[in-house]
Amino acid sequence: MAEHPDRRHCCLGWDFSTQQVKVVAVDTKLDIIYEDSVHFDRDLPEFGTQGGVHLHKDRLTVTSPVLMWVKALDMVLEKMKASGFDFSQVLALSGAGQQHGSVYWKAGASLALRDLSPDRSLYQQLQICFSIPDCPVWMDSSSTAQCHQLEAAVGGAQVLSQLTGSRAYERFTGNQIAKVYQENPEAYSQTERISLVSSFAASLFLGSYSPIDYSDGSGMNLLQIQDKVWSQACLLACAPNLEEKLGPPALPCSVLGNISSYYVQRYGFSPECPVVAFTGDNPASLAGMRLEEGDIAVSLGTSDTLFLWLQEPTPALEGHIFCNPVDPRHYMALLCFKNGSLMREKIRDESASGSWSEFSKALQSTEMGNGGNLGFYFDVMEITPEMSGRHRFNAENQEVAAFPGDVEIRALIEGQFMAKRIHAESLGYRVMPKTKILATGGASHNTDILQVLADVFGASVYITDTANSACVGSAYRAFHGLAGGVHMPFSEVVKSAPKARLAATPDPGAAQVYQALLPRYAKLEQRILTQKQSL
Repeated sequence: MAEHPDRRHCCLGWDFSTQQVKVVAVDTKLDIIYEDSVHFDRDLPEFGTQGGVHLHKDRLTVTSPVLMWVKALDMVLEKMKASGFDFSQVLALSGAGQQHGSVYWKAGASLALRDLSPDRSLYQQLQICFSIPDCPVWMDSSSTAQCHQLEAAVGGAQVLSQLTGSRAYERFTGNQIAKVYQENPEAYSQTERISLVSSFAASLFLGSYSPIDYSDGSGMNLLQIQDKVWSQACLLACAPNLEEKLGPPALPCSVLGNISSYYVQRYGFSPECPVVAFTGDNPASLAGMRLEEGDIAVSLGTSDTLFLWLQEPTPALEGHIFCNPVDPRHYMALLCFKNGSLMREKIRDESASGSWSEFSKALQSTEMGNGGNLGFYFDVMEITPEMSGRHRFNAENQEVAAFPGDVEIRALIEGQFMAKRIHAESLGYRVMPKTKILATGGASHNTDILQVLADVFGASVYITDTANSACVGSAYRAFHGLAGGVHMPFSEVVKSAPKARLAATPDPGAAQVYQALLPRYAKLEQRILTQKQSL
């Protein structure tokens, strides 16, 4: 008789994201055997969120109710129980949280966590455990003053970036904590522990406070990414007694302890089920996409995001360097480009009569390097680099007003990918002979766009289904923790996972073409930036 899918040994991967709490169960063959979720707006309408958050009157402050996250976990577990899911088969669990958000536990909350009664829900028992009921989340941009204070305190943006992997950003947790302390000192003084969303979720499963892991901790402007310790200068600049409220940070693949007896008695988990450190959703996605040293993931969505695996980072004023979630000796970098698919769709509408097949034909009919024509297309203010507008240059580096339609299309796609390569290399990234590029998101279905990506980077492009990458990555990380964490290469743990599909390989002549074009593109970018500053 075939084994019931819910009677198979598995690891759980959780994702406490902006809009939902989601779980997947992955069996020992690394197949997904169960998934479920609770969507905040739809399933918890009593909290009145839109997109999982509350946007405040100032249009800058964005928060989420912490008890909504607690109740969502109750609901997912009850749904699993009702479906007949066998919790005793869970070998280990881990999870991810939306990055940068912070949770403020009130003095005495650790006792409530320790003494949970299996007869009642978490939501019923944790009502008075939080000194701040509405948690600042990553969409919040109300802490500009605190960002300036932090950069000034450590000697400037570049120093802060060298230290913590990023210059000061409004959404980064240290600046949010500073704002809480300045505007609500009473609530701050009543706080015994500050968690990230990831370590908050891990704490719920442990029944005690979970440490913040190095990888998610890198998104706070507080952790020294080289030494993996809190920066005293940054702590001091943000708020008093902050180190004791944060607790010491931990290795991302460490086993934090066994699951709380609450889950053993209420749901039937094994008392030996270990909880592996939770991390941020971006680091967990790196694990879910199974990136290895030298690899890149390119998410081609509304905004384009680049995930890089780095050995020797060179932090800059743009982009973010985090500690690597699966190999503590290495790093990962994130670069975000705002002008992604909306820009591609605009040029498609203007130059290809709104048709993707016409767009593809233009890429096929134009040569690599576009006859030396280069373009910059930023209809919304770009963040990597900070510039806006459209700028076109002919082969003689003269700015021109327009390109023919097919040249325009290639200039856009080549320009988008050259910018990605230039900015990745400025953070210390180098394409290696074994480099794989993993493409995800809407535009990854277009092989002609992927061909340009392969040519510009000089590396093969693969595609894979990453719909659940943070969840699946968390389940993989649970297996990694179970297998000994640092003592076992992550790639060994996930070697039987479904393979990505090869989509494009670089043209033999591509290296020569782009080696000449990339420095030109970088210089022109600098020229536009300099002109902008002199205005």
